Amino acid sequence: MRHQVKKGKLGRNTAHRRALLRNLVTSFLDRERIRTTLAKARAARPVAEKMITLAKRGTLHARRQALAYMTQEAAVQKLFTELGPRFAERPGGYTRIVKLDKRMGDGASMAMLELVGSEFKKKAKKKAKDAKKPSAK
Repeated sequence: MRHQVKKGKLGRNTAHRRALLRNLVTSFLDRERIRTTLAKARAARPVAEKMITLAKRGTLHARRQALAYMTQEAAVQKLFTELGPRFAERPGGYTRIVKLDKRMGDGASMAMLELVGSEFKKKAKKKAKDAKKPSAK
């Protein structure tokens, strides 16, 4: 029986699932938004929220715990310098899952996992230098 077993197996063995979540959470906290399947987003959400809670503490022990889980030191640095202070006053609920259309290849349900407060900001288009200049003849 599966009493009080919350997490799904995601079709992977334990080591593969743990590696997947570590990479997913690291990428998510580094980029603040990722597009993934709905099941993976739901599995990564509680882990990401725990990492942000560690960053809110800001202690050396919390930083070492985050470094033990996440795979990139730069992502941990961003977590503790930017994300921790940003959510210092918020008691929880740092992430949001937005459902998207189904994936074209296999029909999997897709979702956008994003941090609350990082609404979509359009990137400024680069101006093309000397694009389509009329040639002088």
